[in-house]
Amino acid sequence: MYGKVRKALRRDAGMVTSEYAMGIIAAVGFAAVLYAVVTSGEVSAELQDIVKRALGARM
Repeated sequence: MYGKVRKALRRDAGMVTSEYAMGIIAAVGFAAVLYAVVTSGEVSAELQDIVKRALGARM
């Protein structure tokens, strides 16, 4: 009985190497898209405007 429970718990212990590789590829792809969006002209200008307004705000 104990052996069956232990065997069932060990069946899905974690991700295999191929799943790690696919996760890393997906994360790198997402990072590349995010970098492209953030460094685009419009988004960069908006971010700079937000920072300028925050630094110029009166307290």
